[in-house]
Order: sequence, then structure tokens, then C-alpha cells
Amino acid sequence: MAVSYNRLWKLLIDKKMSKASLRKAAGIAPNTMTKLSRDEAVTLAVLEKICAVVEADFGDIMEYIPEEKHD
Repeated sequence: MAVSYNRLWKLLIDKKMSKASLRKAAGIAPNTMTKLSRDEAVTLAVLEKICAVVEADFGDIMEYIPEEKHD
């Protein structure tokens, strides 16, 4: 399973919010922000905190990208 958080980064730009200010407002650890930057999996609890801060839904901050099947 692959996810992309590009929607989150675009939303932050629209809201004129930095990654650092999001991290502080949501109470997210720096290593978790690194995971987000690398499009790695994070817990739903982290995503909930982010959604609360940016006033958005899960689909507004992330996107599921199906992996290609190789036969």
C-alpha cells in the first residue's frame, strides 16, 4: 500500500502554514514529520491531529496510490 501526502503540502501552502508550525500545533514528533515527508505510513491518531489543525478530512490531506502489480 502506498500513500501520498502531497495534498497536505498543497493545503499548507494555501493556508500559508509551514511544516514546523503544523508540527507544533498538532503536537507531532519531528520523526513523524519525516515519515510524512517520505510518504511513509503514520498512525490514524497522527492524521486525526493534522485534520483537526488544518480543518480538513483524511481525503483532503492524503491519497491512496495503488501499487502496480508485476506478474
